[in-house]
Amino acid sequence: MSEELAEVVVLTGAGISAESGVPTFRGAAGLWRTYRPEDLATLDAFRRDPTLVWEWYDWRRGLIARCAPNAAHRTLAEMEQTIENFVLITQNVDGLHQRAGSRHVLELHGNLWRMRCTMEGIVVEDYRVPLPSIPPRCECGALMRPDVVWFGESLPAEVMSAAYAAVQRCRLMLVVGTSGVVYPAAALPQLAHRCGAYVVEFNVERTPLSLYADEVILGPAAVELPRWWAALISSGKFSTAS
Repeated sequence: MSEELAEVVVLTGAGISAESGVPTFRGAAGLWRTYRPEDLATLDAFRRDPTLVWEWYDWRRGLIARCAPNAAHRTLAEMEQTIENFVLITQNVDGLHQRAGSRHVLELHGNLWRMRCTMEGIVVEDYRVPLPSIPPRCECGALMRPDVVWFGESLPAEVMSAAYAAVQRCRLMLVVGTSGVVYPAAALPQLAHRCGAYVVEFNVERTPLSLYADEVILGPAAVELPRWWAALISSGKFSTAS
């Protein structure tokens, strides 16, 4: 990694937010009233009982509202301001990157703080906790749904296209706190590796993506990522944003 870093892509997963106290989707803390996320995060579940699904999302929003971005989130926001061509891709729906100061985030799975009209497709932001009315409705009277990707749904095509394009041209890719088992997100570091990018993985343990990494840095992202970034700043191996 001796040449100037002109194009950097970062992929983040649940691990970076877990360090802020956000329950992981499939962890024990993700259970609610004995329901599993797989039972509620589907279009069929929403059609059967939109009130139940929204009660779960309202609970999740309340948990996340009490969490704050950590040093890893803040470091990525600083990197965006410093590196000329920087793309942040996240699998997370919690909005912590934006709260840390990141301005441009490719959200593969949507955002918990947005809702979408099931009739007109209008998307609005709503940060109220708790929601005053469940299920929420659009001004047109139709039900609103969380603007997230549910099981069985495709990822947003424009976001995926932008992510693939960024990964194919990047020279450095950081993979932070992702399990490496959820596709198509897990394919992005593999693509970067095939395209000749230098791949650095940050995780508390090795993952299936470790095979594609030039460096694997084990430990909390909130500790290791700021340390790595400080060393990179000292080396001068990046382009300054204009």
